[in-house]
Amino acid sequence: MGKEFARTGLLIGEEKLAKIREASVLVLGVGGVGSHCIEALARAGVGRLILVDNDRVSETNINRQSIAFHSTVGRYKTEVMRERIRDICPETEVTTFEMFVLEDNLDVLFAQRPDYIVDAIDTVTAKLAVISRAAVEGIPIISCMGTGNKLHGEQFEIDDISRTSVCPLCKVMRRELKKRGIGHVKVLYSKEKPVDTAGRDTGEDKGQRRSLPGSISFVPPVAGLLIAGETVRDLAGL
Repeated sequence: MGKEFARTGLLIGEEKLAKIREASVLVLGVGGVGSHCIEALARAGVGRLILVDNDRVSETNINRQSIAFHSTVGRYKTEVMRERIRDICPETEVTTFEMFVLEDNLDVLFAQRPDYIVDAIDTVTAKLAVISRAAVEGIPIISCMGTGNKLHGEQFEIDDISRTSVCPLCKVMRRELKKRGIGHVKVLYSKEKPVDTAGRDTGEDKGQRRSLPGSISFVPPVAGLLIAGETVRDLAGL
């Protein structure tokens, strides 16, 4: 290992840094939240990163995703993220899966035996499946409750889902997790009321089956960095 993590070792000590270097983190979703989280995990020294996303970079990602540039449009997000990590720390092991997160393919992902899971995916069904499986496997997980239609990153909080309020997605997740016998999971959420974007033209595909949330450059990265910080502190025992 070179000097990439010298300042990190100075801050937290070599013993804690060694724990981070030995850790394996599964990150589901390499989007606005996930890409910034992954980069922060790599820069913090996480030894192995397992990245899952089936999407390719599009121009509409450029306003908020760390892997989105005009030069990367059309490429798999996982592929671009792998290259970015290699440039940060060549010794970091990166495993990628270009696929959607579905209940049917969780066996493949959990076979990677991660020490920690970051859920930065959008769909409720996938979130429920991952959280339920993590509970069975006893693997710590933090789940992002969404950053769309928000303008105030300073209002993000990390807490147990049982203590959340205001956030519409948290309400749905609490109800559905309760049906599955799960009352507690660590989440990042916001009490900010979502901006109403109804009726605004995105200029994107008119065939979209669901309304697209608005986003801006300075909100999803905050969520990603907060999640990365919580993950690293948990892994290192800080």
